[in-house]
Amino acid sequence: MKWYKIILGRVWALWALTTFVVSFLIILLPSLSTGLIPDPKGQDYFIKIARKWIRMWLFIIGCRLVVKGTTHFESGKAYIITCNHNSFMDPPLSSPFILGPNKTIAKSTFTNVPLFGWYYKRGGVMVDRKSDESRRKSYEQMKKVLQSGMHMCVYPEGTRNRTTAPLKAFYNGAFKLATETNHAIMPAVLFNTKKVLPPGKFLYGWPGKMEIHFLSPIPATGLSAEELKEVVFKTMSDYYQKNATSNR
Repeated sequence: MKWYKIILGRVWALWALTTFVVSFLIILLPSLSTGLIPDPKGQDYFIKIARKWIRMWLFIIGCRLVVKGTTHFESGKAYIITCNHNSFMDPPLSSPFILGPNKTIAKSTFTNVPLFGWYYKRGGVMVDRKSDESRRKSYEQMKKVLQSGMHMCVYPEGTRNRTTAPLKAFYNGAFKLATETNHAIMPAVLFNTKKVLPPGKFLYGWPGKMEIHFLSPIPATGLSAEELKEVVFKTMSDYYQKNATSNR
């Protein structure tokens, strides 16, 4: 990589980080105040504020976001949304643009970040993967989220995909949740987030167009968790490979 692009990439990343923090501080109080409103209505307001915030922030940093497939959301139904995970850019693009109130399964370690931890906790179901008790409690909380009529957003790869493969192997949690609660899985495929904010490169990024595509829901009825996992994995992998070139 040429030296001047490295410098420009670091300048852009610093600009993106600075504007993220400043704009976050502006929306923090209105976002947290939605906790005074019972869910799912309170969470719906929380997501709408997040959507406006991220749209504004992406405009400021010169990034474009294309969202497709929102017509797959059927009114009155709660889905388990499974997203691929390539970059730290993924969470700001997934949850805010899921149609309707939703929560995301998230690492509990981020709750220790000053101020952001409050926001993070408001928008998600926290889990400490090293604790069996924490995993059990988070699983029950995810069930309650679905029962309340909200969507549950999950990254079944667990961590960011640093390989050259379209997807990493999936964990079982989302699919066990789907078969036990009989909620359909709605796959969501993110494109180009790794190019905008590459994993493994400290304070480096590059503005560009990113996309999130919501695919047709996949019913859990009649399938085991393992069978459902295989169907969803193939659906997302095939879609990513088919559409990745057109989204470069």
